[in-house]
Amino acid sequence: MEEHEHDLVIIGSGPGGYVAAIRAAQLGLDTACVEKEPALGGTCLRDGCIPTKALLEASERYEETKHGLAAFGVTVEGVGFDLGAMLQHKDNIVTALTGGVAGLFKKNKITRYRGHGRLEGPGSVIVESEGGADEAGNTETVVKLLAKHVILATGSEVATLPGVEMDWDRIGSSTEALSYPEVPEHLVVIGAGYIGLELGSVWARLGAKVTVLEYLDRILPGMDADTAKRARQIFKKQGIEFRLGTRVTGARVVVGEGCVVEAEGMEPIECDRVLVAVGRRPYTNDLGLASVGVELDERGRIPVDEHFQTSAAGVYALGDVIAGPMLAHKAEHEGVACAEFLATGFGHVNYDAIPGIVYTHPEIATVGKSEEQLKEAGIKYRKGKFPFSANGRAKALNQTEGQVKVLADAETDRVLGVHIIGPRAGDLIAEAAVAIEFGASSEDIARSVHAHPTLAEALKEAALAVDKRTINF
Repeated sequence: MEEHEHDLVIIGSGPGGYVAAIRAAQLGLDTACVEKEPALGGTCLRDGCIPTKALLEASERYEETKHGLAAFGVTVEGVGFDLGAMLQHKDNIVTALTGGVAGLFKKNKITRYRGHGRLEGPGSVIVESEGGADEAGNTETVVKLLAKHVILATGSEVATLPGVEMDWDRIGSSTEALSYPEVPEHLVVIGAGYIGLELGSVWARLGAKVTVLEYLDRILPGMDADTAKRARQIFKKQGIEFRLGTRVTGARVVVGEGCVVEAEGMEPIECDRVLVAVGRRPYTNDLGLASVGVELDERGRIPVDEHFQTSAAGVYALGDVIAGPMLAHKAEHEGVACAEFLATGFGHVNYDAIPGIVYTHPEIATVGKSEEQLKEAGIKYRKGKFPFSANGRAKALNQTEGQVKVLADAETDRVLGVHIIGPRAGDLIAEAAVAIEFGASSEDIARSVHAHPTLAEALKEAALAVDKRTINF
């Protein structure tokens, strides 16, 4: 068995793993990264964030061309779409970006090992490959890596439901929903979270009937309830059917390549395909955690301290395998903070300033606390709202649905949360995240000059509304 020594070995090359590897290498650590898949970048680049956004953009362009351009005086006849070309566009983007990560590894002299990485005691990682030379030139199927530090960044996998018979085709996950060979006549989505709503929107725009089943009595669990309610109203107008408070008990493929979904208190639903989007669970299979004495918590996550240190000396974990929102940018910042801590003794992530975005149309974005969280914590707050219907730039775009909401501490005026549903909310939320990061007040946002006419003025007006002094509404 070959042995190789490094300062740091990272298992997993997703947003947390590859970013940690690059930052550690920048800081002078001899860094290696273990990844079992051929392409680097993790689920986000291969099967998640990036390909989803490519299809969302493509389907939105089609929808706008078909129904939205007339308002601008643009007439188009015979509008259609080429699903194969849309899927190829998605695949091209994925190939370019995963290849880009490989290029960054070479640029920063990071050693990549292809195979399944597993701890074998303190400071030791076994890599089992499928045979053949990897990019590091190793030809053995089992290689031992020795390192002072090991970071576990293995991400998450699809969560399933009891009674739902996954065949990973007709009844599948988001991965399958990214590559349907034809538009389903009827798509049933189980779960009304980020993933279900985004992919449901894609196929609804392309002509599918979409029915969303959700166990809770609301969509977008965990998001500001007022914002989620407005989102549901908008999606309903777009033709998406919601059945809330629905407990799915089973789903199976039937003869004729159709599916049937069963739930308590309702007749079975017949459909073409089923997308199971009930969340994700940490991927901790066969990581050798017992060899270093690390035990999982009640939700299958790896417990860590404020510096991402597990209960085992020299073993760290970040991203989806630890507590917190399963978001790529959360993992990225943890990767940077962990690498900097290992190299310098300092590293920090402000979890109150991590935005979340739903890339539907309109987009939904949030950062900080919701009203429900503030009430539960007993924190007194003031709020200001401003509708996009009163924003000049939104009118010019003909995208006036939605609003901006700013929540500020009742005594200090410090911004505690910002929630946006409307055009380009995913870009607008960046200003709010920076405001929270720097401890800004709503007054700070309100008195900062925002160019006119821009969508960002809606955030300024919502900040003014905290003090009941909006100008344009």
